[in-house]
Amino acid sequence: MDNYIVSARKYRPSTFRNVVGQKSLTTTLKNAIASNKLAHAYLFCGPRGVGKTSCARIFAKTINCQHLTPEGEACNECESCRAFNEQRSLNIHELDAASNNSVDDIRSLIDQVRIPPQVGKYKVYIIDEVHMLSAAAFNAFLKTLEEPPRHALFILATTEKHKILPTILSRCQIYDFSRISIADTVEHLQYVADSEGAQAEADALNVIAQKADGGMRDALSIFDQVMSFTGGNITYQAVIDNLNVLDYEYYFRLTDAILGGKVRDCLLILNEILNKGFEGQNVITGLAAHFRDLLVCRDAQTLVLFEVGASIRERYIAMAAHCPDTFLFKALELANACDLNYRASRNKRLLLELTFIQLCQLSAPSPEAVPKKNTIEPVPVPGNPPAAPVSTSPVTSPQSSARPVQTAGRPLVQQASAGQASPSITLPSSTPSQVAQPKAAAAKIGISLKNIGKEKEQPAAGAANGNRSQPVMNAVFSQEDLVRCWDAFAARIEEKVYLKNTMINCRPVLVQPAVFEVAVHNPGQRDELQNGSAEILEFLRHNLRNSAIRMEVRICETNEKHLAYTSAEKFNLLLEVNPAIAKLKDEFDLRID
Repeated sequence: MDNYIVSARKYRPSTFRNVVGQKSLTTTLKNAIASNKLAHAYLFCGPRGVGKTSCARIFAKTINCQHLTPEGEACNECESCRAFNEQRSLNIHELDAASNNSVDDIRSLIDQVRIPPQVGKYKVYIIDEVHMLSAAAFNAFLKTLEEPPRHALFILATTEKHKILPTILSRCQIYDFSRISIADTVEHLQYVADSEGAQAEADALNVIAQKADGGMRDALSIFDQVMSFTGGNITYQAVIDNLNVLDYEYYFRLTDAILGGKVRDCLLILNEILNKGFEGQNVITGLAAHFRDLLVCRDAQTLVLFEVGASIRERYIAMAAHCPDTFLFKALELANACDLNYRASRNKRLLLELTFIQLCQLSAPSPEAVPKKNTIEPVPVPGNPPAAPVSTSPVTSPQSSARPVQTAGRPLVQQASAGQASPSITLPSSTPSQVAQPKAAAAKIGISLKNIGKEKEQPAAGAANGNRSQPVMNAVFSQEDLVRCWDAFAARIEEKVYLKNTMINCRPVLVQPAVFEVAVHNPGQRDELQNGSAEILEFLRHNLRNSAIRMEVRICETNEKHLAYTSAEKFNLLLEVNPAIAKLKDEFDLRID
């Protein structure tokens, strides 16, 4: 039985024409050979499996060929070419720097460089994984690399250019090899499949190319693996089953469920995927890539960034038309955040499920705006009757603020709003039923900043066509009652931390029966209290049963006059605290600047 040779070795390029995906570099090398302008040292760098070592061998073979073709390729017929093809050439030496990285190995190489070639014009030394050389080996190699004999030529290959000393880089011509595109990889895999007599679907080869991540050697290794699995009939389903790749269909199903806001369908699809043995992080990274592909498919200019088979391309374009840009931007942000937090999460499945719930909420229809009732619990004040809870509602439009109120055994009662929503009031059973009519003249919408903290003028009884006016409360309260309600409001604050700290540090002082003053330490605290005065006064008026409560804010005089101390003022202040400082100043003959 013949010895089996893997495709990565069997179809390794032997001429520049057969190198895949590096046309600009091969053209440069061929022109240098044709014009006889060869450098003494080259550095080939780039990702794995993109043809660095193969190009180095082809270059070494071509420069020693005795009969170049008109295209600048090796003839494969002269003695030098035959010796290279039969792996018996004495002019080409390969060194693996990963296992020969000491100073002694480099010294042995330098001794070989002095010997001229027996056949051909050049002796070529290919050093693979050159970044593995030690610093001492690099330094020993510097002089020879800069001024080698005329017959010597060095080709260094590495995947990590940043690890090579700058002194080495400055002595080489640097060629950066790029990743092989998916289209070029698919084309070469199709050529290999035809050469092997195998049937391969275009989508199947596309999945192999994406899995290879730009490396032709990886692509050919995966191709051999799938060939053994399918027996020569390479289908899309066989490839995703063998490589444990998540099918596009799952991503389309998830996207449909997300666009429809179907949380339960998303959770069921996720459970199905996880039961097949897929890692959760692969699911979320694949979904993020899916959203990215949908985004680039929304514009003809960015469609060139989308590299998939022709059959699946139309489906992506059709679905991208139903995905707004704002949805895709937010979806990509959520998927990326989940990917970053996945490894640190202790409950990884819950993190995935929460992400899908958030994704479904991006496109779910927003529920009708329902005013949130924020009930203020009354604070008991000695001597005053307990107040009923007040329900505050957000400001609404005048049309939506007039809402019917239904009481037991009574007709609907409407309350007109003058620019803001009034608290909902349930009529007592002893009060005769009244129907509030809309005001004849619409009031101005909005609240003036000048009127914050001032009591609104109460309408006269029976005014406005029989509208019920709010009762005026004028209960008497003490300093202790004021402080108690002040602290109660501060304890309720959760988000406005600066306002809460200001209320804790600055205490109210009752200066008149319904007027209190707050002394603050800086303008920032004053602005914070003024901005929150509406809520503070509403709370105090309700709990202290007094509608005329007003608040005055001022900055302490000491802070106004002494915002900063001079050196002499600081010394005098310390002297008041400790008179012994004066003796210390006299003994050491200190002076104050």
